[in-house]
Amino acid sequence: MFVLRGVGDALAAAGSMGWEILWPLVLGFTLSGIIQAIVRTDQITKLMRDDSPRAISVATGLGALSSSCSYAAVALARALFRKGASLSAAMAFEVASTNLVVELGLILAFVMGWQFTVAEFVGGPIMIILIALGFRLWMRGRILDAAREQADKGLAGSMEGHAAMDMSVPGDQGFWRRLFSKPGLTSVSQYFVMDWASVLRDIIIGLLIAGAFDAWVPKAWLQAVFFEGHPTLAFIIDPIIGPVLAMVSFVCSVGNVPLAAVLWNGGISFGGVVSFIFADLIIIPIIVIYRKYYGWKAALRITGIFYGAMVLAGYAVELLFTPLGLIPTNRHLSIVATSISWNYTTWLNIVFLLIASFLLAVFIRSGSWSMLRMMKGAPDDGGHDHPAHEHSHA
Repeated sequence: MFVLRGVGDALAAAGSMGWEILWPLVLGFTLSGIIQAIVRTDQITKLMRDDSPRAISVATGLGALSSSCSYAAVALARALFRKGASLSAAMAFEVASTNLVVELGLILAFVMGWQFTVAEFVGGPIMIILIALGFRLWMRGRILDAAREQADKGLAGSMEGHAAMDMSVPGDQGFWRRLFSKPGLTSVSQYFVMDWASVLRDIIIGLLIAGAFDAWVPKAWLQAVFFEGHPTLAFIIDPIIGPVLAMVSFVCSVGNVPLAAVLWNGGISFGGVVSFIFADLIIIPIIVIYRKYYGWKAALRITGIFYGAMVLAGYAVELLFTPLGLIPTNRHLSIVATSISWNYTTWLNIVFLLIASFLLAVFIRSGSWSMLRMMKGAPDDGGHDHPAHEHSHA
């Protein structure tokens, strides 16, 4: 009976968290779909052929516009590397496309507070600079040659088909004209549905893990692990612990935000929770994909450089935010509602569920359903024709 009650409490907490974050997720993926549909990013590798500040900046900007789930971002980075981009620029694109995107910023703001959104967009570029420096020092010579040779084998990882598709709307018409044209609405619906399909598993797993933590792990335990009440120790240790927790949670993309909120309520430092959120690209399944894409030696160095950059970015954000008074003091985020009531969350969920239903209807009526079966296609598959417009490799 005790076990069943515990499972019920965890599921109830997970469901409540899901209800609380539903409308920000729909809004974020809608805005992301609009950006990806209208802003074309093809022929970008010629701007990313070295690890110069210009190339890294271009890769970061285009990555932020090319919102992807973590698995698709990793696949797309390998595709860019194979097409001539430097590995540093490809990794900057990968980090930006998962950590500097509109949907993550929105969900952080509405679940945890605007300070965490600002921290994400301040710490993300810091992390990318550190990764670029790390790659310049430790990813060169023979190990880089071996990584390119392994990448050129084209071994499949995950979400290869999704990464290979470009559904943006061609043409020189204005933004609004392209957006509200039939191809424009179709493209937005395709990005919206496919982005949801690619991250839904991670969102569900993240909610279940966060619900279990909230229901089963006493807050006093978390406070002891994170050295709450010992600010100096927490500042030093928590950013080191944060990415490790992310690695073993197997949750990536926006799916780790509910667990980040639970950890924040449990006492993790500001820098620690920031480094945890950044660590979606070094979860264990993705490390295995790095091994398949680039070989074990390169995969271990990629993981090590990423981990070090995430820890240092966590330190940097806390050091920057502390004197500015930007670190939140609220350790009681309302991530679990006791019941569903007719408040603003419920009304916004209804509105955005209607928007989601409209985009899903456009997706189905346009004959795009078969694209979901192509999302895990081989990395060397050609472009896929579609009634609205063509899909091509990024």
